[in-house]
Amino acid sequence: MHFDPVLLSRIQFAWVVAWHILLPAFTVGAASFIALVEGLSLATGREVYVRISTFWTKIFAIAFGMGVVTGLVLPFQFGTNWSRYASAAGDVLSPLFAYEGLTAFFLEAGFLGVLLFGRKMVPPWAHFFAALMVAIGTLFSTFWILSANSWMQTPAGYEIINGRFFPKDWIQVIFNPSFPYRLAHTATAFFTTTGFVVLGVGAYLMRRNRSVQEARTMFSIALWSLTVLVPLQMVIGDMHGLNTRKYQPAKLAAIEARWDTGKGVPLTVFAIPDDKAEQNKFAIEIPWLGSLILTHSLNGEVKGLKDFSADQRPPVAIPFFAFRAMVGCAGLMLALVLLGGWLRWRGQLYDTRLYLAACQCAIPLGFIAVIAGWFVTEVGRQPWTVYGLLRTAASVSPSLTSHEVALSLLAYMAVYLLIYPSGLILLLRIVRKGPLETSESVSAIEAGRPAAPVLAPATDVAKGEVR
Repeated sequence: MHFDPVLLSRIQFAWVVAWHILLPAFTVGAASFIALVEGLSLATGREVYVRISTFWTKIFAIAFGMGVVTGLVLPFQFGTNWSRYASAAGDVLSPLFAYEGLTAFFLEAGFLGVLLFGRKMVPPWAHFFAALMVAIGTLFSTFWILSANSWMQTPAGYEIINGRFFPKDWIQVIFNPSFPYRLAHTATAFFTTTGFVVLGVGAYLMRRNRSVQEARTMFSIALWSLTVLVPLQMVIGDMHGLNTRKYQPAKLAAIEARWDTGKGVPLTVFAIPDDKAEQNKFAIEIPWLGSLILTHSLNGEVKGLKDFSADQRPPVAIPFFAFRAMVGCAGLMLALVLLGGWLRWRGQLYDTRLYLAACQCAIPLGFIAVIAGWFVTEVGRQPWTVYGLLRTAASVSPSLTSHEVALSLLAYMAVYLLIYPSGLILLLRIVRKGPLETSESVSAIEAGRPAAPVLAPATDVAKGEVR
């Protein structure tokens, strides 16, 4: 492996994006959860929902702030490390990023202040409206970012003039062939990730007998939501896979470590792919199941990597193992959801200590699945930045040296390894307090007024002089 500027820039971008995506993976779902709880508070008038909303709003605010800081780095890298890519595709992608800022960021930033500090300053319906706008803002952000990423995966609605992409049909650019599936798959993944965070925090609080009413309520809401989201995600994932087979067959072949084209192919459960030898070692396979899953037919044809020249294939090991990690997380999620439904039916949902401990341990599952899915998507696209049209090696800035990229990579690593543990400590402090204690410790400044009149010595004003 030669650590040239291209590889180092890829590692640097992967480092930054992998850390950043953890935050929207939580905040997108958290904003919708807060809006849901605010709506329940408005509809029922129950204080328990207010306490839950206040608790999660504080957690959301910290994660949102970290997300803004780490997200700002990404556009700069397009200029510093990927200037050829920015020059070639900027006329298509720049407006999409601009729309994200104009719609999503303004909604989030504008109404987050009301959500954080306006509970006693605005009517309950206005506070709910602010929560709703923040949630819609996060979804707008997801929409535009995934539209841009999907265009890089399945480009459409463009024309090439003098080596540069220009938009020809904005509807086709935005709603490119893979976008609807990727949007649904990613948004559902984000909601699922947040659902398991809420479930795990509720389990943590119940196990320690803290804020029990709030913990039970958030635990129940999360479990009902996940009962729908987890199976739905599996269906959407299957549809996304069919779309990938149609538009990115080399990526699908890498995901399945399928070297030879064939019909009625087996499903490779485990193997050690060998790119040089073009074969799998120690393969464990289930006959026919590969074609059934990938084509919905026992005799369906699946293209192999040998149908593509070696310089147009993605590396196999990363998408192969990342995909299985993602599917493994989904299997564990489904098992927890089904077990939770059974315990609820038996009336033992809140009293089964082992199940609560399992839910608490499941908090990272969604994040692991999101990161694994991102590796499948991005590494599986290689060797292209714009699939089939612009190579990654031709996208890097021409004047970069290995030493410059390595130095900036080390700097990014140091900063991110400082930011994230610090943010995690703040989040854990709020979680340990629980919704009840968090609500009781809310400062009066949140009402926009001091707790008491300003304390100052009495003064005597006479003839414009203070005595």
